[in-house]
Amino acid sequence: MATREFRLPDPGEGLVEADIVTWHVEVGDEVKINDIVVEVETSKSLVELPIPFEGTVSALLVSEGDTVDVGTPIIAIEDGEGAATAPAGPAEEDLVPSLPESEPDSTVSADDVQSEGAPDGRVAVLVGYGARTTEAKRRPRKSAPSDPVREEAHAQVAAHTFATDVPVSRRADVREPLTPHSAQSSGVPLPAPGVVERPRSVGGGAVLAKPPVRKLAKDLGVELDAVTGSGSGGVITREDVEWTAARAEKAASTGQEEGSETEGRAAVDERRAASTPSAGDVPETRIPIKGVRKATAKAMVDSAFTAPHVSEWVTCDVSATMELVERLKARREFADVKITPMLIIAKAVCLALQRTPALNSSWDADAQEIVIKHSVNLGIAAATPRGLVVPNVKGAQAHDLRGLADALNQLTTTARAGKTQPGEMSGGTFTITNVGVFGVDGGTPILNPGEAGILCVGQIVRRPWVVGSGTEEKIVPRWVTTIGVSFDHRLADGEQGSTFLSDVASILSDPGLALLF
Repeated sequence: MATREFRLPDPGEGLVEADIVTWHVEVGDEVKINDIVVEVETSKSLVELPIPFEGTVSALLVSEGDTVDVGTPIIAIEDGEGAATAPAGPAEEDLVPSLPESEPDSTVSADDVQSEGAPDGRVAVLVGYGARTTEAKRRPRKSAPSDPVREEAHAQVAAHTFATDVPVSRRADVREPLTPHSAQSSGVPLPAPGVVERPRSVGGGAVLAKPPVRKLAKDLGVELDAVTGSGSGGVITREDVEWTAARAEKAASTGQEEGSETEGRAAVDERRAASTPSAGDVPETRIPIKGVRKATAKAMVDSAFTAPHVSEWVTCDVSATMELVERLKARREFADVKITPMLIIAKAVCLALQRTPALNSSWDADAQEIVIKHSVNLGIAAATPRGLVVPNVKGAQAHDLRGLADALNQLTTTARAGKTQPGEMSGGTFTITNVGVFGVDGGTPILNPGEAGILCVGQIVRRPWVVGSGTEEKIVPRWVTTIGVSFDHRLADGEQGSTFLSDVASILSDPGLALLF
């Protein structure tokens, strides 16, 4: 069987690495072309990767949680065709288009290219890989002069027989044929994919163990030469090292010979139980900075130290907005869509940006220009298990209320499921962040990099509020919230920021004013 290695494809967006999140297959599973085999996390999104060929999974070359570079082999597939091959080198024929070896004028059109497993001749293409448009064509060898003696010798070698009257020695005076010998295997078998091999210092053979296991053995003072591997093909596992260390420790404490494997297992279990900290015993927990958290941290630092932030906020009565939400829920055209105050807030932001386009702009430092955006790509900050992501609704200002509701629901559902793609988070022009869902009244958010403004919405709660005027004033319970805006002072002055915030608050206090925009 031929072994093929699938390499981590280029996800685009300038990304050079990804984290392995979840394997959807195991060793021994059968896969077909375009089956989803693994889910990886880049600094922008989760991506499901399909396999470009079919066969049987022979090895998972990286583990869940590993960070791997683009182009690194991550899974090996036995395709059941041809002879077994060693792990591919830097140029993998399965995924990287090969250069033709034909004459300069020998070309193959794209129509002549056939894809394995694709009857219509189309080539399955993953992100980062293009379709192969040429195929290898070898230059024909020049025919050599006919040599009967050489031809006879080759025929005898192929048939594993030798004639006694054919000279095969280089010496002209030696007529005895060479005695054939069967080829014998030598050395040690190649290790399984992903396993590092180190020759034994004494006794021959090979120690098969992965780098993390070797490090564990070094830390525990265990000689791998003395460990019997229980993994596939004799691979030494973490448990093998721990059992060996536990048996040696027990033998040293009792002054006896090393205990049995059962005793070693028991010692390992006791040590693990003793090393498991109870609540309050752990001084600290360290979390690797990678994926979305790493990208978010870099973006926030760049934004905070690049754009001069100005923040303003206002507290407003949004009882009319809450009443509108309830009326919309009762309407037939909104029966199958989730309606929340965020829908009205998003619509108010789109309308307010039409009157204050400075907050829907960007700063082009290279050209020394302010770029006013004519389309509102409205970002919604969403807290997910992977961290903060900000997908955006493209052209939000062009949606009617029902269309905007559908777009917001799709956006938040996808984000919470961790399926937001990089393209859905690029190109944003203005962002809304809702801290009210956490019971917070307000805040001063940091701008999403490249944007001019961000609106922060606090919790909507019942508060005593003064209504009426003059002798008609009275205090009644109303739905109240605090909204704040942070904006880039290079792009907008206090007048533009204040006007925008006032317009949003006015629409939330009286949605009917939207007819004036």
